[in-house]
Amino acid sequence: MAERYTRAELMVLIGTPNPESSELVATTLTEGDPTWAGALAGVRLELPVFHITEEAIKVLVPPEVYASQVGLAEVALDTGAIAETLQQVRARVGQ
Repeated sequence: MAERYTRAELMVLIGTPNPESSELVATTLTEGDPTWAGALAGVRLELPVFHITEEAIKVLVPPEVYASQVGLAEVALDTGAIAETLQQVRARVGQ
């Protein structure tokens, strides 16, 4: 997908359970695999990464779909910390 479309046409949507895993996934997809163990080690895709619970995404999903698919999980997650973490990762690559 990254080769077929420009970065401006792509977005990665994640549903990770905590800020730490969110940061790892987002860093891998923006700056490259931080563990240097995977196929994306050193590969800067610079793709914007958002969590399904971030307000900018939540408003794009029909409320009934969001409630049935995400609602219960949203209650259990630290959505504020996850959003803040992803905002920091996006800021590091100028997004």
